[in-house]
Amino acid sequence: MFMIRLPKPQKLFFVIILIGSFFSHFPSPSLIISSVEFIGEATLPTGLSFQKTEVGGLSGITYDAKNNLYYAISDDTGRKAPPRFYTFKIDLSQGKLTDNGVTPVNVTNLLDTNNQRFSLNTSDTEGIAFTSKDTIFVSSEADIYNQVNPFIDEFSLASGQTISTLPIPDKFLPDRQKKKGIRSNLGFESLTITPDEKFLFTATENALIQDGKEAKSGIGTPCRILEYNLLTKQPEREFLYQTQPVKPFFNPTGKFASGLSDLLALDNQGHFISIERSFTGFGFTIFLFQISLNNATDIRNFDSIAKVDTSEIKPVEKKLLLDLRNLDVSLDNIEGLTLGAKLPSGEQSLILISDNNFRRLQQTQILAFKLKPEPPLTRLLRRLRILNP
Repeated sequence: MFMIRLPKPQKLFFVIILIGSFFSHFPSPSLIISSVEFIGEATLPTGLSFQKTEVGGLSGITYDAKNNLYYAISDDTGRKAPPRFYTFKIDLSQGKLTDNGVTPVNVTNLLDTNNQRFSLNTSDTEGIAFTSKDTIFVSSEADIYNQVNPFIDEFSLASGQTISTLPIPDKFLPDRQKKKGIRSNLGFESLTITPDEKFLFTATENALIQDGKEAKSGIGTPCRILEYNLLTKQPEREFLYQTQPVKPFFNPTGKFASGLSDLLALDNQGHFISIERSFTGFGFTIFLFQISLNNATDIRNFDSIAKVDTSEIKPVEKKLLLDLRNLDVSLDNIEGLTLGAKLPSGEQSLILISDNNFRRLQQTQILAFKLKPEPPLTRLLRRLRILNP
């Protein structure tokens, strides 16, 4: 056998070139999270007044890296003030979040397609996602009882004016007979855009009426993730997301609510972080999952998954990242998340925010975390298919 013997420095150089050639044949890298580290908490009291509005109901948050600003959507339907979003500064310059590290700097009212403020109870804005065109997309849940349909609209960041409206597939629209579509207050709670801004994703908080039952104590629910192509502004694929069953240890009130409250696109390769939030009558259970769409079945052609053989449907893959009950904090109603500023260490931050429901016994809670990606060698082996994707 003919062999070329290279000196040690040249061997090392050859290996580096070889590894580089492998990477050059792959698309932009995926972001796989190995661990999540808590780095601090800040709270805003219920009743906080800012620019003649009450700060509260913050159900979603998104980050503007260019200006180092965060935008949080309020789910106020017009009872306290017109539907709106807030601009915040969040100070992570010391590598952690302290209780005085969150400052509101602006509030912007949303305007409907007639360039008017939304009328009372015509919206229930829950999700928000920023674009590099200085716009935001906002998702709104349905209200079956008032015959208000869900929507996903694009708004000007500066003026709040409606710029575009995404079409909602018919299977998601509620009917008067309450036999199909999104359930009231269990609709498009989540919203996220991929880093390349080619795709937008939302999801139902619980099952569509025709897909199955809503979450109950000890029983999960089949949600739908809906993908939009932002180049065509049209819906494309759909995926099944099954929530975890949560059974309270102690529930003196008998009240229970559980579902998928937000999604965050980590990369352009189908990887996300999801929040599952449950109210168990005596506190909150919050899970962070890393999910992958890569092997999931596209269910857009199934108007009702309850009418098909579920063995034909592969749901999105889920891996538990963090059970927030293990943190040394008193959890509130966490509903939104976003990638935040890079930390002084160069690592990526993650920001979570709570909806205080404008209730005196609750507060707006902001939690900060440090994301630790998988090691480069592990990533290389995964991309070479040596490890499972």
